[in-house]
Amino acid sequence: MTVLIEACVDAIDAALDADQGGASRLELCGELLQGGITPSAGLIGAVWEQVNIPVFVLIRPRMGDFLYTDDECDVMLRDIALARSLDVDGVVFGALTAGGDIDVGTVSQLVDAAGPLEVTFHRAFDFVRDQNVALQALIELGVDRVLTSGGAATALEGAGQLARLVEQASGEIRIVAGGSITADNVSEVVQRSGVHEVHVRGAARVESEMSYRVNCVTLARPHTAADYDRMVTRADEISRIARAVGAVESALPA
Repeated sequence: MTVLIEACVDAIDAALDADQGGASRLELCGELLQGGITPSAGLIGAVWEQVNIPVFVLIRPRMGDFLYTDDECDVMLRDIALARSLDVDGVVFGALTAGGDIDVGTVSQLVDAAGPLEVTFHRAFDFVRDQNVALQALIELGVDRVLTSGGAATALEGAGQLARLVEQASGEIRIVAGGSITADNVSEVVQRSGVHEVHVRGAARVESEMSYRVNCVTLARPHTAADYDRMVTRADEISRIARAVGAVESALPA
């Protein structure tokens, strides 16, 4: 049995290393520490030109949950059009209803927009109410594959459910195992689940080469990424700042 290795990357050096290391496909993302969002057009183009393996692009307009507004759906449709224009091989997306089901209407639009590109439904699948019902919906929508840990914290913990999903899929959709898969556990995940594709990060810490460093300033924020909340610019907060600026302006000399 051949097992395809998909490497999840968010930078040009990571993409080149994954290709050199033997990955069979890339999922190209932005900001993986935030759970992944759509990468820039520049990154997509640079990676596609330099690697020798298929490139799938993540289509996700923001971090947080997978319940999207019409405006956010429009953003995803535009990003899919951009990805197609850059000749990538596939796109990766997902959308859910407030009740935890596949958002059939939104996913149908995105599948249609993807056209001939391969389509993966990402790990939003691990947040659905019922994975068996959700898998059948994705089959009917014509999705090519689904990335999942089997609804568990890791793919190894979800191996039993992954095996059940593989059986249910019956070749109509491919099940890609993902979730903390490493060199140490990939063999067990594959053997226990029966998947033919695995999704890995394969990451290691890389120290900056900067010799001059500033320690009193940081652009990192202490807020931890979460699945059901996010930090968002709000009108009332901007209004408060605008009022404060107005008060300062009125006190300044003409």
